[in-house]
Amino acid sequence: MIMKGQKISDRYQIIKSIGEGGMANVYLAYDTILDRNVAVKVLRGDLSTDEKFVRRFQREALAASSLSHPNIVEVYDVGEDNGQYYIVMEYIEGKHLKELLKKRGKLTIPEVIDIMLQITDGLSVAHDSYIIHRDIKPQNIMIEENGLVKITDFGIAMAMNATQLTQTNSVMGSVHYLPPEQASGKGSTLQSDIYSMGILMYELLTGKLPYKGDNAVEIALKHLKETLPSIKNELPDLPQSIENIIIRATAKNPKNRYTDAREMHEDLLTCMEEARLHEPKIILEYPEDTDNVKVSKKLTEAQKEEKKTENKKEEEEPLAKQITKNDLKKQNRLLIVLASIFTGLIVIVTSVVVLIPALTRQKEITVPNVVGKSEEEAIQILQEAGFLVSDEVETIASDEVKEGSVVKTNPATGSKRTTGTTVTLYLSEGDAKITVENYVGQDYTYVQGLLEGKLQVFIEKKDVTDPEVEQNKVIEQSVPEGTKLSKGDMITLYIPNIEIYPDFTNGEYDIEEVKAFLSDYGVTVTVVEQADTTHTPGTVIKQSRKAGDPIVRGVSITITVAKAPEQEGNKPNLPNSDPACEAGSGLC
Repeated sequence: MIMKGQKISDRYQIIKSIGEGGMANVYLAYDTILDRNVAVKVLRGDLSTDEKFVRRFQREALAASSLSHPNIVEVYDVGEDNGQYYIVMEYIEGKHLKELLKKRGKLTIPEVIDIMLQITDGLSVAHDSYIIHRDIKPQNIMIEENGLVKITDFGIAMAMNATQLTQTNSVMGSVHYLPPEQASGKGSTLQSDIYSMGILMYELLTGKLPYKGDNAVEIALKHLKETLPSIKNELPDLPQSIENIIIRATAKNPKNRYTDAREMHEDLLTCMEEARLHEPKIILEYPEDTDNVKVSKKLTEAQKEEKKTENKKEEEEPLAKQITKNDLKKQNRLLIVLASIFTGLIVIVTSVVVLIPALTRQKEITVPNVVGKSEEEAIQILQEAGFLVSDEVETIASDEVKEGSVVKTNPATGSKRTTGTTVTLYLSEGDAKITVENYVGQDYTYVQGLLEGKLQVFIEKKDVTDPEVEQNKVIEQSVPEGTKLSKGDMITLYIPNIEIYPDFTNGEYDIEEVKAFLSDYGVTVTVVEQADTTHTPGTVIKQSRKAGDPIVRGVSITITVAKAPEQEGNKPNLPNSDPACEAGSGLC
């Protein structure tokens, strides 16, 4: 288990856990070298001990790191630390499409087309390099607040064997988007990603999955054998061009699908053009082994006959309305011109004054009171009243409304707005209390980052007596562990007031200067003299505490200074003795 504050490869400092899955855990981390936040995905379970899988994971993740596109999450690094295999990716501040679907139910046609255009554009780059994702699903598609879509999990998705249908819960989620060829155990191709995108598009439009079952195998069999339910049953007014894209993308036979993501992208670009909205239902070229193709052919033949009849009528109609030149001569051309102009003016004035305002005028409705409601209840009430609800939910502190419930809306309750106006919800953070943890022993810069935006953090230095204390570690905090503070309250972190011993032996200090320097820190100085012929007497030649060690108040230090050695010829004369008298000289 990776703990908060732990460093991976002595570089990526874990801030918090942001997700757990069947194959990996995801953490928000701080890259201490490049000074940026990153997402670190660490393999879990038996996958990290499966050498074959690990090798494939590393190879595929490195291949994914070569992809560069705004709609693909960038892979920064792949590595291993103490048996833990990890992949470092761009950190996305947003939500995945599954979360968006849970909140919204289903998306509008323009929203779905925009999302699918971004996904196919990103996958086009991968497909150009023949890199197959193999696990396209809403959980692997992130969307930022500005609407930018990011495809994630390239490395793990490519390494995972999607035919292992019962291995993990994550595969149970993936099987809903599983191409028939993968479900039957065959290899993946570029068209495998196309099928998954077709299922994803169906779900985004309807809010439902086309195939359901009690287990992964049952769902996989439906992908193999059952015809995709017609999306027209869910959305009768859906343009035929959109249904055609889904029919082609989800074809059982890969030959009937788009060749790659770029071809699907190009089809999506033109699907909302007027000429395509009512195009004939698509005929699949190769056998699908279902009755769907036959029905489609019969329907298309009937449409062709109907089209021929309409064309025939258009050809015959001008002949029935022909008039002779003699008839025209009998008409008063001037009256016809004047009548036409007058009639045209009446039509224009009527349209401007009456019809256009009537057609464009929208009904005004009152914003209902949803204060105190849960987010889900508020969304339902507002949508039933005719409003749209913004995906961006604001949070504010409130002592009156319980955490997670609506505090207010923008526009405000009771105000009148036109149908379709977007309403922003403001949810309560509760009383915005922050529980103080025990920060002693942690790096103060890490704690500062952890509390940034929550509390006002002040750093003060404090004298210490423990010589083993580390310089940047928190040694004390002004607020005890477990205390609840409001947002913006103050907390002071105390770090050691540590100076280091200089090199007193460098010739720049005499003994008096050493004493004066250390007296400011309450350090007791003991001076020892040592005979030395290489230094000037009084020079500092040794210090008991090394240069660079922290100065701790109240300790002692021994300073050794040089002194001149005693000379043999300088012995003092004895009292009342003859200087010429020496032992053994015979003169005394």
